[in-house]
Amino acid sequence: MDPAVFYVFGITLVFVGIIIIIIAIITASTRGTGKGKVKAAGVIMIGPIPIIFGTDKKSVQTVLALALALTIAAVIAMVVYYWVLR
Repeated sequence: MDPAVFYVFGITLVFVGIIIIIIAIITASTRGTGKGKVKAAGVIMIGPIPIIFGTDKKSVQTVLALALALTIAAVIAMVVYYWVLR
């Protein structure tokens, strides 16, 4: 495969991510200001290694499942990429 395809695909994913973040901020700011409990969790991926943090157990478990799926997908992509270029 041509490396330019991966370059364009990566740039496209970055822009799509930025657009999703902007839409999430806009929808969160237009919602009513009710009193509620805030739950949050996040993942920092350093290569295939996830660093997970969160405020409650359910959010952390959800993010853990997503991080595990992403880690497995990254390892599979690395193996397939190695086989293709061999």
